[in-house]
Amino acid sequence: MRGSTVLLDTNLLLLLVVGHASKAYIARHKKLTEFTEEDYDTLVRLLSSASQLLLTPHTLTETSNLAAYIQEPAKGQILATLQRLVMGTPEQHVPGATAVQRREFLRLGLTDAGLIEAAQADTIVLTADLDLYLAVLSKGAPAVNFNHVRDQYL
Repeated sequence: MRGSTVLLDTNLLLLLVVGHASKAYIARHKKLTEFTEEDYDTLVRLLSSASQLLLTPHTLTETSNLAAYIQEPAKGQILATLQRLVMGTPEQHVPGATAVQRREFLRLGLTDAGLIEAAQADTIVLTADLDLYLAVLSKGAPAVNFNHVRDQYL
């Protein structure tokens, strides 16, 4: 991932945002039950070698909705962290009408179809979702399965 542009899937973006707000929130967040503080550290380490983080509006919308699955004051702190991230991170716009034309849309939904569409030879999709990972690879674009990476750190 060194020097690459990275597109994050929704679950990893949520992990990044929640962990930035407070690593202690990871264990408390209802939508992050499969992740740990160590996973957050691994994600940050991976992203530190990337040249750029790139987001999609669909991923941001889904992440914003999922971020709210925790009580205050954590919810407000997490959304404020997301706000700062959005303000400082470029977005790759994929029109919904384009994403829904992908064959993967019916199986994976709008957000993942948008990520597949945005995936290019010079942009790595980092995901914890096996179906998304395989779909990006089948398009011929680079992808990294976070579950494979975190297994290396166990």
